[in-house]
Amino acid sequence: MKKKNIFKGVLFVGIGASIYGMLATFVKLAYQDGYTTSEVTTSQFVLGILGLLILNFIQTITSKKALPSPSSKEIRDLMLAGTSLGCTSLFYYIAVQYINVSVAIVLLMQSVWFSVVVESFMIRKLPNTRKVVSVIIVLIGTVLATNLINSKVELDWKGVFWGLMAAASYTLTMFTSNTLATHLPVFRKSFVMLCGGSIVIFAFLFFAQIGPLYFDGLRSVYLNFTENTEHIRAFDYSILWKYGLILSLFGTIIPPVLFNVGFPNAGLGLGSIVSSLELPVSVTMAFVLLGEEVVFIQWIGIALILFAIVLMNLPAQKEYNVAELS
Repeated sequence: MKKKNIFKGVLFVGIGASIYGMLATFVKLAYQDGYTTSEVTTSQFVLGILGLLILNFIQTITSKKALPSPSSKEIRDLMLAGTSLGCTSLFYYIAVQYINVSVAIVLLMQSVWFSVVVESFMIRKLPNTRKVVSVIIVLIGTVLATNLINSKVELDWKGVFWGLMAAASYTLTMFTSNTLATHLPVFRKSFVMLCGGSIVIFAFLFFAQIGPLYFDGLRSVYLNFTENTEHIRAFDYSILWKYGLILSLFGTIIPPVLFNVGFPNAGLGLGSIVSSLELPVSVTMAFVLLGEEVVFIQWIGIALILFAIVLMNLPAQKEYNVAELS
């Protein structure tokens, strides 16, 4: 059996989480430059697919042995699972239109306790005391991290809704990516899932921006949901070279590759703890680059969420250590 390199695993997961945590700040900067959600997500996925296609090609011609290919059923299942990946990006980017990045990332981290609920339904067993306590700490931390106790703070309910939807999609992505076609090479699996996610992204691009521009019927449907017509315009291709490259690298290429290499070495428990670095990195980036106000009580809330993640995953790490010694 191949020996696990825990240091390598922790390093890769930590770097991947930190890079992914920077993503929302660049999305917000793109919004400030006048780009739409459709343009941001489309540029990220198009260049992400292109990048993974190149990486797949390089891996295929340099590999000393034949690499396994997905069956038609696996392709179908991975593409279906990939739609949740597309929804996560889409919902998360819509959320940061209405709320601060520091709040949006806290809402995305609700996937911590969402996953506990999903796991309980799947195994038909109530969570243990440690997980229940962790969930309660996460909820308390969320109230503090979003500064809800400040009566002067008014969170846009649209941003909160889409942030929680992103957390739900992220939870589904985590479960499916860890169970489907685990024998496939990282690049091939990621490429197929990204293709599935692009279906959601392209559909949103058509119905929210391109379609209403050319079809009056679709425009009428669009106006039933919002009176904002600023997004109904031709696609601005400058997004591809201005923000697309960094969004695809930070969102769809580098973190998934690092996670797929890091988690098997670090183990699920320790890997989950280290991946929570995404939260403080994202808040710090928003504070430094966007000038978002983050008060002391919010940092306390973030610390509580991080503590809950550590508390929730420590048992898994203990079991991992026992397995290593045996």
